[in-house]
Amino acid sequence: MINLLRRVATASLVLLLLWLNTAFAADASRPILFVHGSGDSAALWHTTIWRFESNGYDPSLLFAIDFTHPRARSDDTKPQENRSSTADQLRELSVKIDGILSKTKQKQLILVGSSRGGYAIRNYIKNAGGAANVSHAILCGTPNHGTRATPSNLNDEFNGMGLFLSGLNAGDEVHPSVQFMTIRSDSNDKYAQPDGRFIGMPGQPTNVTFASPELRGAMNVVLPGLDHREVAFHSLAFKTMYRFITGREPTTLDVVPELWPILNGIVSGWANGAPTNLPLGGTTVEIYEIESTTGQRRGGPVHRQTTSADGAWGPFIAKPEAYYEFVISANGYPTTHIYRTPFPRSSAYVHLRLRPLDEREKGTGSLVVLTRPRGYLGHGRDTFLIDNKVPEGVNEGVPGTSEARRRFEPGPLRSIRITLNKETITVLTYPLDSGHIVIAEFHY
Repeated sequence: MINLLRRVATASLVLLLLWLNTAFAADASRPILFVHGSGDSAALWHTTIWRFESNGYDPSLLFAIDFTHPRARSDDTKPQENRSSTADQLRELSVKIDGILSKTKQKQLILVGSSRGGYAIRNYIKNAGGAANVSHAILCGTPNHGTRATPSNLNDEFNGMGLFLSGLNAGDEVHPSVQFMTIRSDSNDKYAQPDGRFIGMPGQPTNVTFASPELRGAMNVVLPGLDHREVAFHSLAFKTMYRFITGREPTTLDVVPELWPILNGIVSGWANGAPTNLPLGGTTVEIYEIESTTGQRRGGPVHRQTTSADGAWGPFIAKPEAYYEFVISANGYPTTHIYRTPFPRSSAYVHLRLRPLDEREKGTGSLVVLTRPRGYLGHGRDTFLIDNKVPEGVNEGVPGTSEARRRFEPGPLRSIRITLNKETITVLTYPLDSGHIVIAEFHY
């Protein structure tokens, strides 16, 4: 009887806290649009969106954009297939903002950008008359003064001396009617370094500093030790955003689970050596629930769909505690097995991007890839293991890659345990020479 009363009391307390979250979030009534960086997609924001929802923010006010061609041109003034210009990004962002304000019947929204996404936000506010539509602008790891500032290739949008950034930074760097905040690392951002090692200029000065992401007139926040991606997607980045938007601390940095998460997203691929967010039709997606300790399937597929022109592979009602294997098959790509840790909440941004094998990945045996989309891998800072070994190929020093891979000899399917900090996924090996690749993708 006492245990029953305790459980009832605990459940009542949880319900009270959730009600208080919602009640106290009543003033957080503006829509938020999350804007991804170069080469990325809306999928990177789903953990941030979960945290906002877990603190009472209305899910119907949380949006993320997918830029059609997410990678920047090498020369902003010249067309480049499957690459986008600053003008392309501005156009797509403007259309998305208009749609959100119309849908929500609001006059203003909040913009949150990661890396290159901050360029589109600043361009919209400064050069497209967008200031009246924006209450807050949060730029996370955006190289506002360039990844370099050198006289070569002044049409590179990432060049602090170039035409694009010189224009953005001329005069006032922020608009007086918009509340601006930047979030940056102390010295751990690979795109804000005095040395050009990470941008193809090893040993050469970039003429930018660790403070390159800061803006005059903004609230500039430093999150020590975090890397270029984490300053947008880490729980501490969320905490900083939430406080800036609402004026108070979040109740929790954890994700509050839902009873039956509903998942959806699109399948996309690569073209001309670059990722794309164009939907990929005619792709078959199967989802299997797996044993968390072995990677073995618990039965047949719990979901199966062939995508149509919109690329959507769902919706799929998931179990919040279940581990899943997504198997994606499409012409021109290897059969891709993506293993995922549990999805505690719903998301419409569980995108599945296929990619062709590059030369280093071809061969025999099995290839297992650890990927961390929302952060990089740092020796001494992160624990990352494939089959209980630290994989080769991850640079020392400033974290600079979000992936690690390991090849296994040919043989029967075997269980491989993969660890990233507090998350663990067990996958099965599949034969590379039969056209299979195995990916363990982590949330955090």
